[in-house]
Amino acid sequence: MSESPVGSVPESQPGQGPGLRLGIVAESAPGEARVAGTPTTVKQLVALGYDVVVESGAGAAAAFTDEAYAASGARVVGGAEAWGSAVVLKINAPSDAELERLADGATLIALLSPNLRPELVTKLGRESLGRPVTALAMDAVPRISRAQSMDVLSSMANIAGYRAVIEAAHEFGRFFTGQVTAAGKVPPAKVLVAGAGVAGLAAIGAASSLGAIVRATDPRPEVADQVRSIGGEYLEVVVPEESKEVSSDGYAKATSAAYDARAAEIYSEQAADVDIVITTALIPGRAAPRLLSAADVASMKPGSVVVDMAAAQGGNVEGSVAGERVVTENGVVILGYTDLAGRLPTQASQLFGTNLVNLLKLLTPEKDGVLRLDFDDVVQRGVTVVRDGESTWPPPPVQVSAVPAPAAAAAPAPVAGAGAGGGPRKELSPQAAATRRYGLIALGILALFGVNATAPAPIPQHFTVLVLSIVIGYYVIGKVAHALHTPLMSVTNAISGIIVVGAMLQLTSDDTLVRVLAFVAVLVASINVFGGFAVTRRMLSMFSKD
Repeated sequence: MSESPVGSVPESQPGQGPGLRLGIVAESAPGEARVAGTPTTVKQLVALGYDVVVESGAGAAAAFTDEAYAASGARVVGGAEAWGSAVVLKINAPSDAELERLADGATLIALLSPNLRPELVTKLGRESLGRPVTALAMDAVPRISRAQSMDVLSSMANIAGYRAVIEAAHEFGRFFTGQVTAAGKVPPAKVLVAGAGVAGLAAIGAASSLGAIVRATDPRPEVADQVRSIGGEYLEVVVPEESKEVSSDGYAKATSAAYDARAAEIYSEQAADVDIVITTALIPGRAAPRLLSAADVASMKPGSVVVDMAAAQGGNVEGSVAGERVVTENGVVILGYTDLAGRLPTQASQLFGTNLVNLLKLLTPEKDGVLRLDFDDVVQRGVTVVRDGESTWPPPPVQVSAVPAPAAAAAPAPVAGAGAGGGPRKELSPQAAATRRYGLIALGILALFGVNATAPAPIPQHFTVLVLSIVIGYYVIGKVAHALHTPLMSVTNAISGIIVVGAMLQLTSDDTLVRVLAFVAVLVASINVFGGFAVTRRMLSMFSKD
């Protein structure tokens, strides 16, 4: 096992008092309003045994007061004491000055972007920093099912995708939804979302809920059903004689030249037609792919809006500027905001803090306030960038797939009457199956006529009505779309009413069995009638005005 405690344990022993001091520090990046912990997550951290301290004013920009932190069990302290904690929680990567504030043996947990910032990994090392620290990157959580609750990138992308639609709606000069008013008809907005990852799906859902016509592209065919399920239209990029792009780790891969050429044609066609474009395409470890050219932007209608969510990594749209709002000569607004998640600081802080709590639950299995790293755990190994001053980056690759494994071919079940060798019979040909079906129908007709010819009255009459009712019921109910079942309630109510009247006439029969069956028929049919009227009334109330 490679499990070992991290940080310095205070004098109090586990179970007799608080464990390691855990500090939630204020963010120093300009405009950053998020905080790595909220009063809600502080309660959970205290329950894990940590002595939680919060830097004074750390949550002010996210609407979390010092008093709220104190009421949740944390101690509000100065910056020096918070940074001197054994475990430090932060949103963004620390600056050089903040690195100097870390204590010997401290554990830093934040967004470190080790792939994009190798120099930061070097600075966190013992040789550069001069003392041993451990650093865990929240943006390096492997994309496996067990780690979903710790996936900060997905949490922030979800918020960013939603906020991208809000920003586009703020800039757009019309409704998203179509309307018919006394002043005229208002067409719905058309939105194109490039990339159907977490951010893209959030944007599709938000735009669709606002009433827009939403289209989406993505090189991964497995996301098509997800796009459709939330109201979007999936635009497939069809490339002849090319295998589908299947993700092995949940992220899109670099595409072929043939795919890029066809995709560029689709983007050009859509740019001239849609009102809003939201791009989310990113490839880990590489610059963002260019999706919209300057010519595409120039073909868009005046007043259109483009939100480039990949602006920080070079941008998907030609002309976008990271962190800036740009207006082109033809009146198209290009938003390159890089702080979309931070524009909802209260929600973002809560989700980020919850992801941190879930990671710390994994790192604190005894709930004694002592953080332990186990490199046999793929999640803990994957997020560890530096351990006791020694670089551990990059971790061994973890292969996952967003596509379910193909089901193994099931062995054919034995068929009654199979040969002596135990092998199943061969499947019937379409002609043989049709012959058998028509034979069964003919057999049923003969049975009906046989009953009518031999049974005493009034059994033939009742039996004929029963058979016809079964046939009619099958075709009326079984062959009707589910969406039309509720309108059919009035018809079924009428049929049930006839059954009630007929059964009530039989209640006066001298035969006890007939009276019992008549009572059951009245009871069941009455339930169907009352239930049908209740459902119909509820449906009609949805369309009635107050």
